[in-house]
Amino acid sequence: MSTTHARSTKPYLTALAITAAGVAAAYLVGTAFPVVSALTIAVVLGILTGSLPSLSDETRKAISGVTKKLLRAGVVLLGLQLSLPSVLALGPGTLLAVVLTVGVTFLGTIGLGRLLGVPRGLAMLVATGFSICGASAIAAMEGVVKREDSDVATAVALVTFYGGLAIAAVPLIGGWLHLDAVRIGEWAGLSVHEVAQVVAAATPAGSAAIAVAIVIKLSRVVLLAPMVAAVGVAERHRPADGKRPPLVPLFVLGFLAMAALRSTGIVPGLALDVAKIACTLLLAGALFGLGCAVRIGNLVRTGGRALLLGLLSTLLVGTTALVTLTALG
Repeated sequence: MSTTHARSTKPYLTALAITAAGVAAAYLVGTAFPVVSALTIAVVLGILTGSLPSLSDETRKAISGVTKKLLRAGVVLLGLQLSLPSVLALGPGTLLAVVLTVGVTFLGTIGLGRLLGVPRGLAMLVATGFSICGASAIAAMEGVVKREDSDVATAVALVTFYGGLAIAAVPLIGGWLHLDAVRIGEWAGLSVHEVAQVVAAATPAGSAAIAVAIVIKLSRVVLLAPMVAAVGVAERHRPADGKRPPLVPLFVLGFLAMAALRSTGIVPGLALDVAKIACTLLLAGALFGLGCAVRIGNLVRTGGRALLLGLLSTLLVGTTALVTLTALG
């Protein structure tokens, strides 16, 4: 019995060890080069690891099982990064601009994906990542939408590529349009994908731009829970393998509970710092596991259409953000 038990647990112990090594490497590289998030690096390392012929199917399956649990826990902890009073302090005009920009980008990207013939799952993930918060949003949405593992890797790659272009484009175009520092920060927070990319895009405009950019960026993150919940409800009409997903995923409720807890102001600063690191590590582990399941051939086949979708979605979020901020902010 003990021998049988040891054999059954060995793949999971191996999966934990491989995932832990991948997450540690991703976190160290992400810390050294903060413009590229640890989540993006984790996907790349996962794809490279999954390409190794020595990785058995049993271990791949164990990695998938382990990392799905990490994903849910990471999304729950993501809620602790949100302070609702800080978001509400932006004012009704700016908040309306946030809602409109997120809504137009999400629905518009899905429509563009349909026109381009991009797989529905990939279009949904790109729409979520580009409209809300990059790889973190993609990681949350992949748990409720029907998609291929290669779709997740492609969506994260697009977020990294076009978010990197936005770092240079936002301050450059902002200067051409004679935007002041605060407006450049608002535009960066409302249109750039990853938090690290938002900070990098706002940095040339100064500390005031960075401060407002971060708050507006986090106001987009607030919309992650209702968006994932809404898609989860819609996906109940598209059951996979005869199974219906829950009406509202438990990890979404956990996300909302953590955001409410943070908003009370009773959580110590040290605890918030630890939770932020833990959240990054958990989501990196989840995306590493998804990367391990990717098949390079499938990734390459959607390349051209996916690149075009990413470009159009970037132009959509950037234009919508600037127009709504000008009209409402």
